[in-house]
Amino acid sequence: VLLEALGVPYEVKTIDFASGQNRTPEFLAINPLGKLPTLVHDGAVITEQVAITIYLADRFPAAGLAPAVDHPSRGPYLRWLAFYAACFEPALMDHAFQRAPLDPATSPYRDYDTVIETLVAQLGRGDYLLGDSLTAADLLWGTGLRWTTEFGIVPKLPVIMAYMERVAAHPAVVRAAELEFGPGMTVISGETGAGKSLLVDALGFLSGLRADSGMVRHGAERAELNAEFDLS
Repeated sequence: VLLEALGVPYEVKTIDFASGQNRTPEFLAINPLGKLPTLVHDGAVITEQVAITIYLADRFPAAGLAPAVDHPSRGPYLRWLAFYAACFEPALMDHAFQRAPLDPATSPYRDYDTVIETLVAQLGRGDYLLGDSLTAADLLWGTGLRWTTEFGIVPKLPVIMAYMERVAAHPAVVRAAELEFGPGMTVISGETGAGKSLLVDALGFLSGLRADSGMVRHGAERAELNAEFDLS
């Protein structure tokens, strides 16, 4: 989705986790954890979804998906990207696996309810996380909320569902759905217009790309469908 929004050309290749392609010496030399996403660009290795989101949105500023460093909204933009990885994802995993609540005084995200309440409060302030303008942070959150609401990990509250629909209407999200499932497909509350689930994409289907002379791998550990994108 982010690549479509950036307007960067890319080519799809397959990565088969079931056969251990992510554990080959070649891949482990790039990312010893054998996980995705992994970006190699201009000789630098960048891992973690949020870091790659920040990097690509800044690397291709013409798309206007990231506030400039000196813009007043830059801080809130970084806050919500960091909140996704540092609070939202850990809270969801603990909640999904029904782990015993942590002491709020020592928990990095306090508690699951507070994380959801904080997110809902922010979404209620405007069409997108930063108000009227969609950023790369919204593409990340829109995708994450799509699969977490579908799995019942996040409640399908009206403000969350309305936000998801606005993000899903973005041309880049529509194009990504068409590329994955064919022309005429659109994302509607976590499904394509034909009713086919987009959970594979939501779990991180975008799995790799080559930007200039480097390679980006951005994807999900899913045996049924894994892909690698090359940017040329």
